[in-house]
Amino acid sequence: MTVKRMDNVGIVVEDLDAAIDFFTELGLELEGRAPIEGDWADGVTGLREMRVEIAMLRTPDGHSRLELSRFLAPPVVADHRSAPVNSLGYLRVMFTVEDINQTLARLEQRGATLVGEVVQYADSYQLCYIRGPEGILIGLAQELK
Repeated sequence: MTVKRMDNVGIVVEDLDAAIDFFTELGLELEGRAPIEGDWADGVTGLREMRVEIAMLRTPDGHSRLELSRFLAPPVVADHRSAPVNSLGYLRVMFTVEDINQTLARLEQRGATLVGEVVQYADSYQLCYIRGPEGILIGLAQELK
């Protein structure tokens, strides 16, 4: 059996409203917000008495989603927000954008910082990494045509 699709990428944040604002500025669309708790949630996560507020955002093409979560209980136990790009585990999420410079300008107004510089990969892409809300590492790619 093969995978049908990748449903979403999940990111845990402290300030859910700021993260929603940032990713909607990037161009994602908020599908909804909801509190999550109960036996089924405890069972799937392995966390007892878990309470979390989530927001689901969708890419404009409708094929990908980003799930932002703010844990109310239990307390967050690790913080990887300032981990460098060569760290093990979750690294970044990358988005293809229409105009990388215009996107950077908009996101910098929301607190994003450029990690290195905007570079060109062959004749294919302009690429960069930024730190978004709470230090989340995000890749931006502009296809060159």
